[in-house]
Formats: sequence, structure tokens, C-alpha cells
Amino acid sequence: MKTDPRHLHSVQSDEFPISRNLRKLKRMETLKCWMRDWKYPTSLLCIYGFFSTVKPLEPFLIPFLTGPDKNLTIEQVTNQIFPVWTYSYLAALVPVFLLTDWLRYKPVVVFQCLVLFSTTAMLLWCNGVPEMQAMQFTYGVVTSCDVAYFTYLYSVVELKHYLKATSYCRTAQLLGYTVGSVLGQILVSFDLMSYNNILVFTLVLTGIALIGSILLPMPKTSMFFHQLRNTRGETDGEGHVGIEEDLQSEGQKDGEELDGARWQQQIPDVSTECDNTSAKSSKTGGCCDVLLRLWRDFLQCFSSRTLLIWSVWWALATCGYNQTVNYVQSLWEHVEPSSNFTVYNGGVEALSNLLGAAAAYGIGFSSADWSRWGEVALSALSALEAGSLFAMVFSSNIWVCYCGYIVFKSLYMLLITIAMFQIAAGLNMERYALVFGANTFCALVLQTIITSVVVDSGGLGVDIVTQFTVYGTYFSIIALIFFLSGLYTTMCRKPEAETPRENPEEMFKAQDNAQIIIGTKL
Repeated sequence: MKTDPRHLHSVQSDEFPISRNLRKLKRMETLKCWMRDWKYPTSLLCIYGFFSTVKPLEPFLIPFLTGPDKNLTIEQVTNQIFPVWTYSYLAALVPVFLLTDWLRYKPVVVFQCLVLFSTTAMLLWCNGVPEMQAMQFTYGVVTSCDVAYFTYLYSVVELKHYLKATSYCRTAQLLGYTVGSVLGQILVSFDLMSYNNILVFTLVLTGIALIGSILLPMPKTSMFFHQLRNTRGETDGEGHVGIEEDLQSEGQKDGEELDGARWQQQIPDVSTECDNTSAKSSKTGGCCDVLLRLWRDFLQCFSSRTLLIWSVWWALATCGYNQTVNYVQSLWEHVEPSSNFTVYNGGVEALSNLLGAAAAYGIGFSSADWSRWGEVALSALSALEAGSLFAMVFSSNIWVCYCGYIVFKSLYMLLITIAMFQIAAGLNMERYALVFGANTFCALVLQTIITSVVVDSGGLGVDIVTQFTVYGTYFSIIALIFFLSGLYTTMCRKPEAETPRENPEEMFKAQDNAQIIIGTKL
């Protein structure tokens, strides 16, 4: 019996649309699954982090402001314009820190990108000292919003993916800074674009970052104000819900059984006082409850001598580092004016970033006992930082200044990585964010004092050489303080014993947080 070809053709033509629809539905389902996965917000955040940090003009900001485009003097830039950034950053830090959590991160990320766009536009189209001061004010607001970048990530990514997600986002930022510095150096050295055209190009890149920030999914939880309770009636300390169910389903998919110890590490223990407090705050959602819990955590965190020592160095060194990075271009302009010399600021920034990242990564393989020798290391390397600053001050060679800056920045990145590891090793993510914010706030207070007294024209308003002499002396004092403290710790005290952790979940978090910092700090 022969089959009618026309009948066979009609059957095949009916099957083709069905198969196409099935493939289309499968692709749509795959896309939806990917958007629900942790990789989707991480990818968008990486796009935002990269394009928002590509700033080709930043290494050449002083030549731009003091050149024919803006026609400002180096004294106006150093003593009147740049100090505004410090004051703005300090004023906005605490409100932004609380609003970031209350608004659940994404609105602050979008707001940061909008303000960054307006800052670049003001730098392009505005002239005069008051306008540039307003530009520095908005840039201080941008800097204070940096806290939303990683706190957003931790609100949408599960704990087990923290390490990978943080690594990707840190890499995106580093790549953005490096590409921006190298690109700016190429454009300036080969005279491919004017400074104004570079700013227009930066506006386009910021617009791409803005699109990425708008597409970010809105988190349902936050660390402090919007904690949700899981099926057992409490939070997991990170604002995630249903960890127990996720682990069960994952174990069924993989066909694996978790042993008792591993299961106990990954499921929150609800018997601790901290979790009880979190649950109460979650129920009420009151601002007073959250602030009270933050204050109690603050007192408990800084009752540890080890954490206090590393936090003191963090605040002191970050203050000096910010001052140095903010005003180093003024020193380079003083040593070798850009009108007489092809500046290599972009190449120096790129190289210092890469060497600093390599130093921070390499310290992860060190087996040193930082609890015993950490203060001595802080003293010795802070002394080297002071020496590099003095070399920059007392040398009239621009290449010596460049090398001194690379050494200084690399040493700071190395030490801040060790400090972050030592602090994160004993804290969960909530308390780490609190300590990080407290250390940054203390650093800004010190920086504001130094700026108002030494730099600001309303204070002493000293010249740039005297400023860097002060910064070198400042790091020498830091080295002396920690040398004496380390000598006392080494000779007169035994290493501080680690307090055993009663909560296995806190141990898991502390180890994971330490891996995040030591593996990805750039």
C-alpha cells in the first residue's frame, strides 16, 4: 500500500510549527531560569561596575583644570576645589549608608549613576571655581553611594555564591579602572581626542552603565531594615529566605546527602541572641530597633583588641591614602608641568592598580601568623609608605615621583587586604558591613580635619610640597605607633586566643567572608 505524498507533506507541515513553538518555549524557559539565577544580577552589576569606572580623563584631571579649557590655577584647584569632595563625602556617608539598606540598594545604584552622569556633564560644560566646587560636591555624593554596589550583590546572591559573585564584580571594577587609565593615556599621548571629547565619550559610557543599573532586579530583602523570616520564623542573618528548602532541593537534584556536620553549618542556628534580635527587628521594621541593634553590635565588635587594632590602622591609613591619591596629580604638575612634558599619569595609575592587585592576591598564599606579627608588619610597611612619600617630595625627577606613587599604592592595597581579612575572619556579613562603615567614617573624619587645617584655603592652605611632607610625617607616626604596639604585643603578651564559636553558622560565614576579601580585594 502506497502512502499519498500529499498526505505526508501535510503531516510534516503540521509538525514543523509545533516543533518550532516547542523550541521557542524551551528557549524562553531557559531565559527565565537564567534571569532567576544568581548569574543574571551579577552580570548586570559587572556591566554597571565596568562602564561606570572607565574614566579616561581622571588621571589627567589636574592638566585639564589648569589648562586652557578651564584656566584655573593650581592653588585654586588644590586649596579651594578639591577639599569640597572630602566634606561632601563625610556629610553624605551616614545618610546614604542607612538609606541604601532602607531603599533596598537598587534605587541608590541608579541614583549614583545619575549623579555620576551629572558630575561628568558639569565638568564638561561648567567653568569657574564655584561651579567646580559644585562638581566636587556631587562627586562626593557619588563616592558615598559606593556602599550600594556590593551590598546589592549580597542581597540577591545566595551565601554559597558570594565568593564567585564578588570576584566577578571586583574584576569588572579593576578592569574598568585599568582600561580607563590606559585608554586615557593612549588618547592623550597620541593626541587622538581633546579633553572635552574624552568627557563626551565618558558620558556615553556612563549612559550604558545607567541602562545596566535600571535593568537590575529589585531585591526583596536587605541586611537590616527588610529582613524576612524563613519557614521557621527567623532570618538567616543575610536577608535570604528559605535556605533550608533550597539546600534540600539541591541535595535531591545532585543525588547527594549532606552529613550532619555540613548540614548544621549551612542551616542557621536560631538559638543565638543575635538572631533573636534580628527576628524582632524584622517583625517591627522600626528604625529605632535597627539602630539599637547596630549600636549593640558595634560595641560588641570593637570589644575585641585584635579587631580594634586593625580597625585603627584601617582608619588612619585610609585617611592618608585618600589624601595622597587626591592630591598626587598636583605634586606631579608641580614637579613637571604638563605644558612642558608628556604626562604618563594614566600609565602610572594602570600599573599601580595591577601591581596592587597582584600584591593583594599573593598575600592570600602567605602562612604568616598575622595575629602575632601583624602589628610589626603594619609598622614596617607603613614606614616604607612614608619613605616613598618623602622620596616624591624631595625629588625633582618626575620618574622618581611616579615610582614612589606605585610603591605607595601597592603597599596600601597589600596592607588593607590583610586588615580586611583579619577583621572579616570573626564577623558575619552584617557586622562586617557595620565595621566597614565605622572605619570608613572615622577615616573621613580624620581626613576632614587634615583637609580643613592643612589644605583648605580657609585654614593654613599650604603649598603642595608642604602637604606631602605632612603626609609623609603622618605615615611615619603611624609606623611608630604600631611599632611600639607590636613590640608590646610580641614581648609582653601572649597571642590572643581565639574564642571558640558556639554557632556553626557564624563560623561558616566568617570563613566565607574571609575568602571573599582575601581572594578578591583589588
